[in-house]
Amino acid sequence: MDAQTRYNADLSLFIDGAWRSGEGREAHQVVNPVDGGTIAEVPYATTADLEEALAASDRAWPEWRATDVEKRGAILRKAAQLMRERADAIAAILTQEQGKVVAEARAEVVGSAQLFDWYAEEIKRDYGRTLVRPAGQLSRVIRQPVGPTATFTPWNFPIYLLAKKVSAALAAGCTVISRPPHETPGCTTELFRALADAGIPNGVAQLVHGDADLVSRTLIGSKEIRKISFTGSTGVGKHLMKLAADGMKRITMELGGHAPVLIFDDCDLEKTLDMVVPQKFRNAGQVCVSPTRFYVQRGIYDAFLKGFAERTAQVKVGNGLDADTRMGPLANARRPDAIGTMVEDARAKGARVLAGGERGPSGFFFQPTLLADVPNEAAIMNEEPFGPVAVTRAFDTFDEVIEQANRLPFGLAAFAFTENGRRANLIGDLVESGMVGINTFAISVADAPFGGVKDSGFGSEGGIEGLQSYQVTKAIHQA
Repeated sequence: MDAQTRYNADLSLFIDGAWRSGEGREAHQVVNPVDGGTIAEVPYATTADLEEALAASDRAWPEWRATDVEKRGAILRKAAQLMRERADAIAAILTQEQGKVVAEARAEVVGSAQLFDWYAEEIKRDYGRTLVRPAGQLSRVIRQPVGPTATFTPWNFPIYLLAKKVSAALAAGCTVISRPPHETPGCTTELFRALADAGIPNGVAQLVHGDADLVSRTLIGSKEIRKISFTGSTGVGKHLMKLAADGMKRITMELGGHAPVLIFDDCDLEKTLDMVVPQKFRNAGQVCVSPTRFYVQRGIYDAFLKGFAERTAQVKVGNGLDADTRMGPLANARRPDAIGTMVEDARAKGARVLAGGERGPSGFFFQPTLLADVPNEAAIMNEEPFGPVAVTRAFDTFDEVIEQANRLPFGLAAFAFTENGRRANLIGDLVESGMVGINTFAISVADAPFGGVKDSGFGSEGGIEGLQSYQVTKAIHQA
């Protein structure tokens, strides 16, 4: 692939088994973050479209929940196969809409297919249990699909985060209406195209692009939707929770983070640096579990900064379709200015800029940036930057760094690098986070739960917990 790859996406709504395009609907411009130029227009769902989708979802649910798990699984596996076959084309669309390096985009598509495969098999092992009772009596516990579901997903991993929700919900026997982000409509449409081509029945899986407020209020306020799953900012998550409360809708919330990284002086420093720098600038730092607050034990602090700065300077920034690019632009016009404001605030409060610190000359680029000696008073130490900025501070004692790691109201992911086994066990116990990676960043995998605590949300996606989030528990007693 090269920078001249043509944007080739068919932007449509998918409602009750039919693709809907313009046809007089309002449209939103889709831009390429490399230069900010418009590359397409996506049609927005009307209120009538949403009402039709709700009616179809409600109508299709009884039949889908009664569908044998082998047949459900076959459709999910076929969709996964189609996604893998189309991975290069989908990745190119994703890169042009969102900016990430095309190799990362392709890995996202393949990872999304793995989720469909995993849930296609896991639903076969969705066992209940029988309780001990006197002879002639029977008490059993079963899990059943919660019902029609609405999902809302962000632009940073538009396919993977959508697949996490849709694959589990469909496997569980729920019908789904999904509203993806307007920045990345093409790649998310391709996920639903794979489901359609795999033979998903009409009304079971539907895609509605559109105004966030209209879609969320209509779907969440409806009598048909019984479960809401949202990934995004803490502020929007709290707003949707309030909307869901009126209808007692079940909710899963995967919200913002500000991941601490604890670097101890017994780590393999060069190996650690080789791991943390690429992870920090993966997807230009637009990762909910991106390593961001680096707390480094004082004895290796200077060496860590030196090695981090040297590696940061070597990160090639450019069009994500170019083979030698290692970091693309940010996803939208808001991000460079927001990050620049945070960097300047930190600098004004005493932080040192050891690499980067400036936005690019065009498009939505921001340089890979390293800040040292960042005080807690700086905004970037308290608010998630969601961009290519690493902030660092030195620490002396174990108790001190645990306190700093737990200081914020966020608790999505945390990381630590140490060769001390007892210390690693204590970190896993003491750090207040839904996920902890020790000497690894591999925490988002199909068979493990993914979710946060405190203001980072509640509930899990991935693993058996992700399947159960789309189910209700029923106890049946018979005498």
